[in-house]
Amino acid sequence: MTLMFRMGRRGLPFRRFAHRFPGLENPRSLLKWIIISTLIGVVAGVGAILFYAAIHLASTLFLGGLVGYRPPEPAGEGSTSVMSFWQAAHPWLLPVVTTLGGLLAGAIVFTLAPEAEGHGTDAAIAAFHQGKPIRARIPLIKLVASAITIGSGGSAGREGPAAQISAGFGSLLATLLRLDARERRIALATGMGAGIGAIFRAPLGGALLAAEILYLKDMETEAIIPALIASIVGFSIFGSWSGWNPIFATPEHYDFTQPVQLVYYVVLGLLCGGIGILYARGFYGITELFQRLRLPRWVKPGIGGLLVGLIGLVLPQAIGMGYGWVQLSMSQALLQLPLWVVVLLPFVKILTTGLSVGSGGSGGIFGPGMVIGGMVGAMLWRLGYHLLPGLPASPGPFVIVGMMAMFGGIAHAPLAVMLMVAEMTGNLSLLAPAMIAVSLAYLIVGDNTIYQSQLKTRIDSPAHRLQLTYPLLSMLTVQQAMEPLTLTFQPTQTVAEAELQLRSQGRRGAPVLNEHRRLLGVLTRLDVLRVPVSEREERRVAEAMNSSVLTVREDEALDEVLTELTEKGVSWAPVVAGALPTEQQVIGVLSVAHITRLYRKVASENTRSLSLSSTMHTSEIS
Repeated sequence: MTLMFRMGRRGLPFRRFAHRFPGLENPRSLLKWIIISTLIGVVAGVGAILFYAAIHLASTLFLGGLVGYRPPEPAGEGSTSVMSFWQAAHPWLLPVVTTLGGLLAGAIVFTLAPEAEGHGTDAAIAAFHQGKPIRARIPLIKLVASAITIGSGGSAGREGPAAQISAGFGSLLATLLRLDARERRIALATGMGAGIGAIFRAPLGGALLAAEILYLKDMETEAIIPALIASIVGFSIFGSWSGWNPIFATPEHYDFTQPVQLVYYVVLGLLCGGIGILYARGFYGITELFQRLRLPRWVKPGIGGLLVGLIGLVLPQAIGMGYGWVQLSMSQALLQLPLWVVVLLPFVKILTTGLSVGSGGSGGIFGPGMVIGGMVGAMLWRLGYHLLPGLPASPGPFVIVGMMAMFGGIAHAPLAVMLMVAEMTGNLSLLAPAMIAVSLAYLIVGDNTIYQSQLKTRIDSPAHRLQLTYPLLSMLTVQQAMEPLTLTFQPTQTVAEAELQLRSQGRRGAPVLNEHRRLLGVLTRLDVLRVPVSEREERRVAEAMNSSVLTVREDEALDEVLTELTEKGVSWAPVVAGALPTEQQVIGVLSVAHITRLYRKVASENTRSLSLSSTMHTSEIS
């Protein structure tokens, strides 16, 4: 009884808690994850500094140097003074500058790393679910291309590149440390949260965003603790360089003291939900239009930049990041903007963001989403000013709650975005009305999302599908189930020789290797049958083999590998070792039969162990 009591009161709760986070199984593993999270946080902080400085430099060179225009900045980052666009030295050069910025960013991205186009957060989400590593060059290319896009006047945000920089390092670190597929995913998600938390000075919201942004209706709870550590480290490093003030300064302290105002926040939530859907559909509609253009891919961001520049001649508030205009809208300075500008800006910002990023440019969509939501709140306050009873005396509360509701709903990250905006404004007093607005926006949005790589729940993700169905497979690796190489082909062999070897060993197929044991392809019985019998003595294996091959790594979890094999419709795959594709060598083969055999063996051993343990407990009680 004593043994059972100890297991029930101490062992099981700890194991349940430890299962939620892979670093708590033992002190050594915990120390490993503290070190990994800290390293990711350091890179997130340094990366945020470099990216912030790169944006400032690009903005000084392009908008400041060529056009002579400086848009207002949020109080925590620079001057909030408003400069008339037509007082700039060369305002008519704006379309030229935005076009040049788009062409430069497009040339860099599509020449060096095409996967760095668009908004980086969605790419990081896709990498998480697919379990694919992020190439080491992506963060640097993303940093440079996004800085050029934003600095030349493109409507884009900085969270996507910041997330991809630190997520890329998390993926690289996982490769260097030979982490398994599950740990790689956690490192990648940790990097996303740390990068966003650092550059927005919102460590708590950034860490929660890493867990919440991956799914429509679920959370990756395993990522929260490492993301918290990394986000705090990144925030500390970035704050030491940039200062500790929130990005936005609220002109006064906002208190929620009039419950009657909840009616207005209900309207604001409904508006933000509808405009959130418009943002998502408008952005991807513009993206699809650019994809249909039969032009070189690097040219398309230039076309998008040209259109943004032309729009900027009429509405300069719609170019760049736009945080300065949100800052001004939090005070009575909003009354100085023409009403038509306040009403049109949220919708035009959707258009310019689609043109800047959807055309293939590089930048985030989180920042523009926050601006759109903030300006929706400003629009509602401005239209109701002096008309609606009980309206807040300042537009600030509507602007802040609008940011939370708009992007929290369409990004399906309501908790994280509420916390982030509260940290970015230094104001927690509006969380009560924000919960009303965000909840309604979230309900209105439904399954629409600004991040197309989001999946509904964990069970829909390849990262978890079989793990949740067959938990035992998630704890077994390819190395445990694979079979060493006993049959390989050379590309110069004849098909007839290969056929004879397959028959003599009873194999369905085997890898084709070069003299350095690098994989060239596979040859199966089906490939042999496609060659006429009369030609098998003459044709070479290199001519008949299939060069498009699914490979698996020795450290991958079997639940993920089984998913890959099933989705590709193949029964076996070569097992490769080596960090880089050019260094990978084939060390064995893995088939569905091998996985099944190991699963049955381990399940049988566990059953016998459990049975023996039960017998011992029974005899103890007796």
